[in-house]
Amino acid sequence: MFSNFPDWWDGLNTISKLFWIIAFPSTLIFLMQLVMTFIGGDHDHDFSSGGDTHSDFQDGDGLHFFSIKNMVAFFTLFSWAGLACVQGGFGLFITLLIATLCGVVMVIIMTSLFYYISKFSYSGTLDFKNAIGLSGNVYIRIPSKKSGLGKVEIDVQGQIRTLNAMTEDPEIIKSGSLIEVIDLVNENTLLVKRLR
Repeated sequence: MFSNFPDWWDGLNTISKLFWIIAFPSTLIFLMQLVMTFIGGDHDHDFSSGGDTHSDFQDGDGLHFFSIKNMVAFFTLFSWAGLACVQGGFGLFITLLIATLCGVVMVIIMTSLFYYISKFSYSGTLDFKNAIGLSGNVYIRIPSKKSGLGKVEIDVQGQIRTLNAMTEDPEIIKSGSLIEVIDLVNENTLLVKRLR
């Protein structure tokens, strides 16, 4: 099956090779994320810097543009659209423009999709008190000493939910950290501590 691979690869131009190098891993990771999403084991984290400012763009309702999911989706569609343009005989500039636009459209679709899915998870039956004592992962880093809101992912009432959280810890709790819910700050914000 792969006996002709070297000849096929050598016959590609540089831009096609570049798109294929991006397409293979990004498509594989995208498919794995898709499977993990359906079986409920997917955890997506934002990219946070060492300072107090989030490096992901979001609005107050938690609309996240820079996340691992979105970056993988961008590069997947970017690479396949680029390959289609190369196959169609488009020039380099037009190919990169169309591929980038397709990637951006994919990110917008993914962001909107997960935004509305997360909205559905906030049903009136959710009792935040049921989260006390549970552990979870930090989705968006939590500022220290209750100086701001972060978000955590917790399996509460049989469903993984992304919920607002604050901490009294003296240091920022970074994305991906394991936390425990110790109390409620208010009716829709959890008080958490880092599990060391």
